[in-house]
Amino acid sequence: MIWTSADSKTRMQQTASPKPAGMQRIGMVERSTTGSSMPGVSMPLRSDIDVLKARQEGKALAASLRFSTSELTTIATAISEIARNTVLYATKGQIMLDIVQKGTKRGLQIVTKDQGPGIPDLALAMQDGYTTSHGLGIGLPGSKRLMDEFEITSEVGKGTTIIMKKWER
Repeated sequence: MIWTSADSKTRMQQTASPKPAGMQRIGMVERSTTGSSMPGVSMPLRSDIDVLKARQEGKALAASLRFSTSELTTIATAISEIARNTVLYATKGQIMLDIVQKGTKRGLQIVTKDQGPGIPDLALAMQDGYTTSHGLGIGLPGSKRLMDEFEITSEVGKGTTIIMKKWER
């Protein structure tokens, strides 16, 4: 099942290889070596420290684009919510942050992938207030509202992939 915002036209593409071509490992963070002056980032999500690092890396990458201070905060918030869900529900996963281009527009793409339990009912999980933990139940729907494009695929027993994009204005 794919949940897509009304304005999203992006199709889900998954890579079979654990380390995509054009990536180099620097410590626990992999940086893209393809084209942009600010390389993309790929890093594991296993702990709250990884969530913080992902938020910082995403905000730094977004700052290389023409986002306002409030948009940078919005992006960092969406990254935090999705990364925290990965750590909380899947215990481990991966986040990939990269600059993307559509025509003359540039933006930031955030992809999280995990091999966790999956989400049995995506429509329910996307409702404000729904939670299977003790949270407020605003992480997934809140992140969707904060970003310009949002896609989620999930299969029970296999994991969840989320793709979010924010475009320069």
